[in-house]
Amino acid sequence: MSNIKHIDKIITILSKELNENRNPILSRKKWKDINRTPYTTLISCILSLRTKDEVTEEASIRLLNKHDTPQKIIKIPENKIRELIYPVGFYKTKSRRIKEISKTLIEKYNGSVPNDFNELLKLKGVGRKTANIVMVYGFNKKYYLPIDTHCHRIPNRIGWIKTKKPEETEKELIKTMPKKYWNDFNKIFVKFGQIICSPVSPFCTKCPIEKYCKKINVKTHR
Repeated sequence: MSNIKHIDKIITILSKELNENRNPILSRKKWKDINRTPYTTLISCILSLRTKDEVTEEASIRLLNKHDTPQKIIKIPENKIRELIYPVGFYKTKSRRIKEISKTLIEKYNGSVPNDFNELLKLKGVGRKTANIVMVYGFNKKYYLPIDTHCHRIPNRIGWIKTKKPEETEKELIKTMPKKYWNDFNKIFVKFGQIICSPVSPFCTKCPIEKYCKKINVKTHR
């Protein structure tokens, strides 16, 4: 495995510099009000797809405070789930998906979320990002790399890798990133992408790692 140039310095700097109150949804203080389990982690991740963190957070609290197991979810009508999770993106589709997954967990996995990456991928609507998040945040397992839009964009932007899809990014980072950074990578780079290294117009003048960045494909700075 070849190490990424300056990764030790970059991870250390970002860990110290980023504001803690902008943690990803599963690391925020409000999430502590919910019984964190692999199931609630899975459902919250499904809610988060194409939805702002603040909206996901409130929807997760409304739904999961009282309905935090698949057994409880299948007992409530789908339209009730819609009401509780609105206005998350695609809330109608997600309410149906939540019911389907809950039913599958009961019928095939004795009501529990499988503690196996490949089994998670068999659940309808669960991709690699969601499966990785459940393994890291739900089961507290090491050596999984959840890759969202920030975790895909930023390593390409700063010159660590050259990939076109998140799945390719995951594979390349597995090859090049030391395992000791895998568990913290998602949390650090999501915060970094939200606060400084934004998609369209990154705040390069405020960036604590600018001198290590190749600024690939970045034309507009603020």
